[in-house]
Amino acid sequence: MASTILVIEDDAAIRRGVLDALKFAGHTTLEAGDGDTGMKLALGAHFDLILLDLVLPHASGFDILKALRRDRPGTPVIILSARGEENDRVRGLRLGADDYVVKPFSVRELLARVEAVLRRAPERQPASETLTLGDATVDFGQSVACFGDGAREQLSERERDVLRYLALNRGRPVSRDELLQRVWHLDGRHTETRTVDMHIANLRAKLRDDADSPRMIVTLRGKGYQLA
Repeated sequence: MASTILVIEDDAAIRRGVLDALKFAGHTTLEAGDGDTGMKLALGAHFDLILLDLVLPHASGFDILKALRRDRPGTPVIILSARGEENDRVRGLRLGADDYVVKPFSVRELLARVEAVLRRAPERQPASETLTLGDATVDFGQSVACFGDGAREQLSERERDVLRYLALNRGRPVSRDELLQRVWHLDGRHTETRTVDMHIANLRAKLRDDADSPRMIVTLRGKGYQLA
């Protein structure tokens, strides 16, 4: 399945070669040639995997990796590392990178590692199988919201997956198109449906979130939905 991959690499020749290889393999790509641009894309763009150089102008790869693990903890990351930077690779792995590729690398090795990390990515789960929102405690395993007064609301599988995805990306707005792509596996750019809005409305009702002035799942005009 084709994925969107963000390549953050300051060497233009290496970056172009990586982008060409990924596109040839059927992936969509985003790119950044410096740390500042990379940081903005890493924290704000929609993608499935980052290929991250560690030595970058302005903000380092370590800075980007730390920010990702704080704000988007489920994001898969592969480090692009020069041959003599073993200590940096170890540091990157300890900060939460999934794998590394040593420069110079072959296209076959790079694509094999990309595919391996992408296969593991759907298995990622939130740090906890429960989520507390107001008076509700959501058990993702049971797909149920439990309240302090003893009441229970059963969530549909899709409602649970939407809430799980918002929880994984807590602290940033998630667009309607991104939810369609990542939860429904549809191309949001060519899908005319209000199914996302309907599921958000159902979730708010089940979680006792005020539909007129929501405090749990908030709407950011022009940006999407965000878990408060």
